[in-house]
Amino acid sequence: MKQLQVTIEGSGRHIHLTKECLETLFGAGYELEPKKFLSQPGEFASSSKVDVVGPKGTIKGVSILGPCRPFTQVELSFTDARILGINPPIRQSGNIAGSAPVTLIGPAGKAELKEGAIVAKRHLHISKADADEYGIKNEEIVQIKVGGERGLIFDEVVARVSDKFETVVHLDYDEINAAALFGDNAVGTVLR
Repeated sequence: MKQLQVTIEGSGRHIHLTKECLETLFGAGYELEPKKFLSQPGEFASSSKVDVVGPKGTIKGVSILGPCRPFTQVELSFTDARILGINPPIRQSGNIAGSAPVTLIGPAGKAELKEGAIVAKRHLHISKADADEYGIKNEEIVQIKVGGERGLIFDEVVARVSDKFETVVHLDYDEINAAALFGDNAVGTVLR
């Protein structure tokens, strides 16, 4: 059986904001401007940044991704969480109920989030065409095997199928560093 080879991208700490939260942090009428377009169509890293504050520390200059969303969410690694002094749950994007509180500080104001900080669950964005070809279902849990000197198998990777997606795996930088996934060796094989 043919196996799906996938590009692996590191997903660094970042923030998704509602329009209301964006204006609280940057002022009325503020708009996010794309600095770099990301692998998923329509998504971009903006040039706007804010500080994230927890009970034990601050991480300055965290990137905001656009466009605005219907929820405010802060995606961190566990290393980031230790700096801040919080204990965020591992969750899929958008599942923020009961997640960790943090404060965001922008040039025009601050937003004290009662919830919203998570460590993103490992995930495989997969196009509908690739999912159909390889028999992968939406929300299916797969593994990603990577080779090299620090080769390993990433378990508990959730497949997210959409005809709007480009096929790529997203891992946080703790995971990227653990497997030394840099440059040309940032590829893996989907196992089921």
